[in-house]
Amino acid sequence: MVNLQIRGIDDDLYREIKHMAASRNRSVSQQVLMLIKNYLSKQHQIEKIKSPAQVLIDLSGSWDDTRSADDIIIDIKMNRKNSKKLEMAL
Repeated sequence: MVNLQIRGIDDDLYREIKHMAASRNRSVSQQVLMLIKNYLSKQHQIEKIKSPAQVLIDLSGSWDDTRSADDIIIDIKMNRKNSKKLEMAL
């Protein structure tokens, strides 16, 4: 097993880690290992999550249609259904 020595830790940070370790009945070394493991596992999960921009890009793909724009518009208009609720609201 490898040993790791960390230098230059801020006193306040060390106190916080020491307090966390004591409240969980761990040594400072064990607590630091747990913090690193938790961070790395969350990073892997975060990397798998798509950003809102990527989700939007995925949803806004294109499609192939051989019809002209006018034919598509006519098709949309012909397939609309009249709604009494819509007429009452206007």
